[in-house]
Amino acid sequence: MKILKWFIFILAILTIGGLLYAGNYFYEYAVIPSEKDFLSSDTETKTTETQKIEDWYTNDKNREQWTLYSKDGLKLSAFFLPAEKQEGKTAILAHGYMDTAETMAEYAKMYHDMGYNVLVPDARGHGNSEGDYIGFGWHERKDYLQWIEQVLQKQGEQEKITLYGVSMGAATVMMVSGEKLPENVVSIVEDCGYTSVKEELTYQLKDQFDLPAFPMIPITSLVTKIRAGYFFDEADASKQLAKNTRPIFFIHGKKDKFVPFSMLDELYQATNAPKEKWAVDNAVHADSYNQDPALYQDKVQTFLEKYDK
Repeated sequence: MKILKWFIFILAILTIGGLLYAGNYFYEYAVIPSEKDFLSSDTETKTTETQKIEDWYTNDKNREQWTLYSKDGLKLSAFFLPAEKQEGKTAILAHGYMDTAETMAEYAKMYHDMGYNVLVPDARGHGNSEGDYIGFGWHERKDYLQWIEQVLQKQGEQEKITLYGVSMGAATVMMVSGEKLPENVVSIVEDCGYTSVKEELTYQLKDQFDLPAFPMIPITSLVTKIRAGYFFDEADASKQLAKNTRPIFFIHGKKDKFVPFSMLDELYQATNAPKEKWAVDNAVHADSYNQDPALYQDKVQTFLEKYDK
């Protein structure tokens, strides 16, 4: 009998140890900033127009660097591109998972062409911002509240602000939407964001490893709480949208296999604020702009003109 008890005890220890090892592995795989083999690299040939936009965006004459310290002590960095003519409005952009502010040239130019000042932060753990983990929009939501404050300090208390995000950045601005925002924030545009970190990682676990959510997601969530300060259940864009009062435009590609297209309707239904949605034919993940840049800008501008007054 004692031998059986010892056997069960040792088996339990080994099982727990194995699960913690697996949870740490998945944490390193998904939450630690590093090169990700599951992300496709951008090897497409740049068009003349794309190169022209990137040259404009990276020209130091057209932008300045802003910094701030997050509430938990990280030095965060952003690019600010002032409008050619000040019209009292600023767009704050949020990039995607393992991207940086430098990858947002076309979106920045789009808003700049519409007369906005443009602020493009590097998310914590990305680009020039400090941090050793990815918050998937949850910790970043508080960082964006600080960026909003900095815009008002530098541009004036009457500045109108719109938030824009793509992929993880879209989840970020949706998570910001549920916070107490100044009246200056008048609109939000999100492109291919996920409903929650738990649902997105559950989808990725099945898609990439053919594994069920249990027990990997709960174990990795616990590891993430210990190492990064949040449970996956907390980082929920849908729950934040339920508290949102700002007009919001939802965009999602119908062929998105990274953040499933089915999440669009769940997000759209989550808020009772003024809202519109656009399902883009033939667009894969974060590809809606590329399908037709002129149409994309027209759709966004038409939405913003209703509310950024």
